[in-house]
Amino acid sequence: MQHEQTIELGQQALITTLTLVAPILIVAILVGLLIGVVQAMTQVQDQTLSYIPKLICILIALCYSLPWMFEQLSSFTGNIFQSIPTIISGG
Repeated sequence: MQHEQTIELGQQALITTLTLVAPILIVAILVGLLIGVVQAMTQVQDQTLSYIPKLICILIALCYSLPWMFEQLSSFTGNIFQSIPTIISGG
């Protein structure tokens, strides 16, 4: 296997990983920001208050994005399996 192929596979894996976790991270950041603003306005500074709404929103986002995530992951895995002969032959 050439070094360029290894670097390309690593880049593809990293981009796929970032693409898969982006919706969940965005939801968690937005909900955390919203809860932080509400806590600042009401002066309720309980740390455990943010966990339940954030967890519920993340679970809802997962329910909606799991089919898309599985499609992306299976496409990436299929591409990796299809490229195994060229990787082994060194071409």
